[in-house]
Amino acid sequence: MGFSFFTSRAGARLLDRIARPGVSTAALLFAAASGGGLVVYADSAAESAPEPSQDAPKKKVLVLGTGWAGTSFLKNLDCSRYEVKVISPRNYFAFTPLLPSVTCGTVEARSIVESIRRILEKKNKDVTFCEAECFKIDANKKTVHCRSAVGTNLDGNGDFVLDYDYLVVALGATVSTFNTPGVLEHCCFLKEVEDAQKIRRCVIDCFEKASLPNISDEEKRKILHFVVIGGGPTGVEFAAEMHDFLVEDLVKLYPAIQDFVKITIIQSGEHILNMFDERIAAFAEQKFQRDGIEVCTGFRVIKVSDDLITMKSKSAGNEVSVPYGMAVWSAGIGTRPVIMDFMQQIGQTNRRALATNEWLRVRECEGVYAIGDCATVSQRKIMDDISMVFKMADKNNSGTLTLKEINDVLEDICIRYPQVELYMKSMHMLDIADLIKGAIGDSHKESMVVDTEEFKKALSHVDSQVKNAPATAQVAAQQGQYLAECFNKMEKCKEEPEGPLRMTGGSGRHFFRPFRYKHFGQFAPLGGEQAAAELPGDWVSIGHSTQWLWYSVYASKQVSWRTRMLVVSDWTRRFIFGRDSSRI
Repeated sequence: MGFSFFTSRAGARLLDRIARPGVSTAALLFAAASGGGLVVYADSAAESAPEPSQDAPKKKVLVLGTGWAGTSFLKNLDCSRYEVKVISPRNYFAFTPLLPSVTCGTVEARSIVESIRRILEKKNKDVTFCEAECFKIDANKKTVHCRSAVGTNLDGNGDFVLDYDYLVVALGATVSTFNTPGVLEHCCFLKEVEDAQKIRRCVIDCFEKASLPNISDEEKRKILHFVVIGGGPTGVEFAAEMHDFLVEDLVKLYPAIQDFVKITIIQSGEHILNMFDERIAAFAEQKFQRDGIEVCTGFRVIKVSDDLITMKSKSAGNEVSVPYGMAVWSAGIGTRPVIMDFMQQIGQTNRRALATNEWLRVRECEGVYAIGDCATVSQRKIMDDISMVFKMADKNNSGTLTLKEINDVLEDICIRYPQVELYMKSMHMLDIADLIKGAIGDSHKESMVVDTEEFKKALSHVDSQVKNAPATAQVAAQQGQYLAECFNKMEKCKEEPEGPLRMTGGSGRHFFRPFRYKHFGQFAPLGGEQAAAELPGDWVSIGHSTQWLWYSVYASKQVSWRTRMLVVSDWTRRFIFGRDSSRI
């Protein structure tokens, strides 16, 4: 296994690239660099909406959710242009990537949350926040039905209705159990701050219960068996945090039972961290093996009872039952009921998330935009529009395209269909001539002329590069920023469109460039002050230096200086005094 380290200057350049606007990285943690990232909206229907003048009533913008996508949208939106209302069942933003650290006391829960009202404080009186939960969206009437935890109506039921001109749905996702029996009743989850706090209490409960004098050795092994179901980043990071908590703190406090503790990861795939580079997955498995963390790959959990987890081998087909003391389910995300109901209303059934176009507008739904984990961008395929693309490029109506005619519209094609550029890069093509030549076998680029069928043949494999963005905080944040920027410049872009040429549905240009996700890398903390990072340009960094890079990036990405200082102080406290094992 090779290791890749960054010099301070190279790390600073990388992190400066991903840094959030307005956040200084110079005074951050341990003299390292830092970073961050963020999102957008629009479409032909949405783009035609003019911005009101100062004398006209402001358009009503209703935002559902205060997670990564919703908060990013609100922070970047010029709220003076609109009448903005925010609905969320929680009145804070939580830095969810640090939830595994909360489970073991490495970081306190209060350190990773920031009041949404404090975040919106700089907006003065331009934003109204209501702590309530949306339970129904009526796109036909342009209304949203909400319910507050505290009674606000005369009858005390707390229900109220809000109307909107533009609706931004950023409700996130919930946990998916894949209908596995017993998961909801017996497993812990790691999706919200409350989940992390519950896990922290359960861990201490298990150690205290195993310390009682009337507990047999066999029962101690069961009680102190911590099982993580799901080998993705969240499950792996929790297992690593749990192992560090054990070897650095709990063995000193519970020396009599330390030999009974066991940590197991159950993964249905062949490897953990299968969304990372295979070098990182291999290193993680080898490190966990050295640390004594058992990794069971190729097993699917089929049932969970109060003391047994039953799993089935995908290769052999046999079933195995494992006793456990605490189980954490981290195997995937699902759709919230309000989103499922909304999708049925608008004809998007049998989907995991709301389908939006490249401008983040919900398909076939006027004035409604969806960002974050509750939505997925449906990139239009170029082969569906190939005839219109050819016609647009063929300005002299000759029925053929020269290389010059293709190059004249190539930039617009690549903006509207980014898979074209991705395909050319994946095939190591220098320009469009290589793509055309590969299809028709013409070695003379200057005289290259293609008809409709040859043009179709040249682009026939391009759509293989169409991929959905992952459901991560980085994607949600970028979508929120993009959508806010589109709202801010709506009137300007109506007069001076900045988007690509319209291939279908009219002439002229789109008002905005479509949303395009930029991947800035991902981290996987592996415990023992080691981490792995997968960065743009096929960079892989593993080891202790990467852990310090992780500290710097996650400190800089905090939503405020208050949480930034609290998180850094928690890390410092842990280095000096260890983790707190009190059950509160």
